Amino acid sequence: MEGPRLILRSNRCCCTLPRRSLPLSLPPRTAPSHPLSSRRRVGIRVSSSGSKKKGVDELPSGTKTGGQRDLGSEPLILEAAKEGQAEGVSGAGYEESYWKWPPWKNLPLRYKLIGTTSLAFVVCNMDKVNLSIAIIPMSHQFGWNSSTAGLVQSSFFWGYALSQLPGGWLSKLFGGRRVLEVGVLAWSLATILVPVVAGFMPGLILSRVLVGVGEGVSPSAATDLIARSIPIQERSRAVAVVFGGLSVGSILGLLLAPPIIQNFGWESVFYIFGFLGILWCLGFEFVKDGQSLLGDEFVLDSRGKQLSVGNFASASSYESNSWNDSFKDLVDSLKDVPWKAFFESKAVWAMIYAHFCGSWGHYTCLSWLPTYFSQELDLNLTEAAWVSILPSVGSIIITSIAAPFADKLISNGVETTTVRKICQTIAFLSPAICMTLSSVDLGLPPWEVVAFLTSGLALSSFALSGLYCTHQDISPEYASILLGITNTVGAVPGIVGVALTGYLLDSTHSWSISLFAPSIFFYLTGTFVWLTFASSKPQSFTK
Repeated sequence: MEGPRLILRSNRCCCTLPRRSLPLSLPPRTAPSHPLSSRRRVGIRVSSSGSKKKGVDELPSGTKTGGQRDLGSEPLILEAAKEGQAEGVSGAGYEESYWKWPPWKNLPLRYKLIGTTSLAFVVCNMDKVNLSIAIIPMSHQFGWNSSTAGLVQSSFFWGYALSQLPGGWLSKLFGGRRVLEVGVLAWSLATILVPVVAGFMPGLILSRVLVGVGEGVSPSAATDLIARSIPIQERSRAVAVVFGGLSVGSILGLLLAPPIIQNFGWESVFYIFGFLGILWCLGFEFVKDGQSLLGDEFVLDSRGKQLSVGNFASASSYESNSWNDSFKDLVDSLKDVPWKAFFESKAVWAMIYAHFCGSWGHYTCLSWLPTYFSQELDLNLTEAAWVSILPSVGSIIITSIAAPFADKLISNGVETTTVRKICQTIAFLSPAICMTLSSVDLGLPPWEVVAFLTSGLALSSFALSGLYCTHQDISPEYASILLGITNTVGAVPGIVGVALTGYLLDSTHSWSISLFAPSIFFYLTGTFVWLTFASSKPQSFTK
């Protein structure tokens, strides 16, 4: 019987020699002697059967035990495999080693999802703040007063409010990843539509409503991803990374919008920013399901079944299958949500009111600060935008401190509810104090007013480690729906507050009364309600 044979393969030759005539000598694990410019692809394989193979690339994936290194543009592959029970050189003990590209290729799936979700939120706020800059030249072109400009800006929040509960329900049912994809695509297309219908007010308002609908489902989708894939010890940082993308988006939007508008017209900013969202959708397709490197934490799938993080792909495969569910299944799943239990919880009501209060200050400032700086400090479009990014820059810095601070306290045994109350109190009282100092006539120079507002709004980002973590703390299973509830109420200030600010400004011509006074009131009352009723203790909400 013919003995084992050694098969040498390369791109140019294939020869088979008796094994006895050429002993196998595996190279050391250090750098090979071949020059780095080599572009050959060589395979060495030991076969006990003597059968011929067609090439290294067709070897079964499970038999690779040799080394692999990247030489130039192609890898040099060394494979040793044993077939059958015959004696031969075993490839055991030789580990595969090669250059990994892209660098994030072998990251756990949860980190990839968190990173790309954060990037989606960057694009989200770029498409949100572009109108706060473009509204200035648009008002000049179409002859809008402050009330009309406020109506246009507030129309975004109509769609944002309407899509919160549906977004939370759909995220629980289909999974946050799929809902996020649809949301980004919807708001990107609607953003591109804005210049087309700008001269027709109903069409313009409808386009901004559609932008709000697309962006409205995204927070619930992100919350669903975090609740399913991130253990509680990492949750503050995950929330900070994802929702911190909003601050980055505000910065980029406010930085890029003025030069784009000044060089190409205000219409161009909507085309460019909308196209970025479409690019994100295409790139997100490359984030495929895979197994996490950590398999000992547990998350919930779409049906509430416990899964390990390492088996998160099982939940994702359910997302794909769920789209085939019948309409009856969808209705039944909606009935299964314990709505009554939600609204019987004092902790849920505390989250609802806190979300409303925080959103009032955030949305009114986000929409009106560029105009405030332009009118009060007599800055041009670019200068006003540059000053307006300072709160967002400060938010990124504060978030990088607040999130590890909160996670460290929890890891050290501090009760989660206590940590959330501390963080949210800082998030409310800081801007309230700074807005009070800015609105009172103390004869402060403009740069001090900017410094106070920047500090207060930056410290409000402590809410990412307070309120925005509480939904997942209370119920990972219903986190997306809970955020949908609170965010629905939290969108009301965008509808009422932004428009009311413009109306009060036309009536009183006072920024202190129109912009700062209402925000201060809600920050103070929100602090009281949060400290009194908020809780992060897990609740089942079962009927």
